Amino acid sequence: LPDGGAGHFARTVECIRLRLPNAGIEVLTPDYEGDALQVVLDSCPTVFNHNVETCRRLSPTVRPAADYDRSLRVLRAAAEDGRAAVKSGFMLGLGEFKSDIRETLEDLRGAGVEILTIGQYMRPREECVPVERYVPPDEFDEWGCVAREDFGFSHVSSAPLVRSSFLAEEVAERFGLTSA
Repeated sequence: LPDGGAGHFARTVECIRLRLPNAGIEVLTPDYEGDALQVVLDSCPTVFNHNVETCRRLSPTVRPAADYDRSLRVLRAAAEDGRAAVKSGFMLGLGEFKSDIRETLEDLRGAGVEILTIGQYMRPREECVPVERYVPPDEFDEWGCVAREDFGFSHVSSAPLVRSSFLAEEVAERFGLTSA
């Protein structure tokens, strides 16, 4: 599609709002820029989510069709727009170093991300990058604390089975992003 599907995202949000005006709506989008991003933001989702998936150093290998800096620009534009809470996430177990994780946390917070998910990478298909290591749960707990305490994220879900929609309703309620 010429707009990468941005119009479908926007129309879906608008249709839900017509039937359920108080519903919280989270969109998980590709790395739209320019007009396509604005179309999605203008539909006023409650939460705008775009995942960086991995650190800057591994991004070209893990996400060859994506661009880490473009993802940061998208997140920053959504945060500057100010109408939606901004969320992102990444995976551990791809061969990242502690310094890569800290850099990713700094980059995401600097782009205005408030809500963060960190989960274990699980190889979806044989053609995909292999798992470098399975990260123990206590390490996820540590990174969750670092993200909250050192970087100031409002909410962090960090555990091996966390995915981008992990407890989305609970997070939205906690931050007053939905109405009864």
